[in-house]
Amino acid sequence: QLQLVESGGGLVQSGGSLTLSCTASGFTLDYYAVGWFRQAPGKEREGVSCINPSDFSTYYTDSVKGRFTISRDDAKNTVSLQMSSLKPEDTSVYYCYVSAKCDGEYDVWGQGTHVTVSS
Repeated sequence: QLQLVESGGGLVQSGGSLTLSCTASGFTLDYYAVGWFRQAPGKEREGVSCINPSDFSTYYTDSVKGRFTISRDDAKNTVSLQMSSLKPEDTSVYYCYVSAKCDGEYDVWGQGTHVTVSS
């Protein structure tokens, strides 16, 4: 069974940091682009960041550039998202996903982890 499990969410004050992790089971991440999207209640889904396989090139949405860093460890079948200088507008449910490429459709995603940033 293909599965992605996120962890690391929580409550943090504005300006604080969190690191989200995502572990895959039932398949290996090696050949997939892996990323994070977020969706807050009543809002549209937003792609946050993605990292391609092989060359590890990365993508970030403008609102998180310079604050978030994505990384992957294919040996551990994990992807992480380091988030710093968090803002209340970063409050959302964060989902890990895999895709054929970073600008492709989301093929598999996890159950999500909640991030709440208090002002």
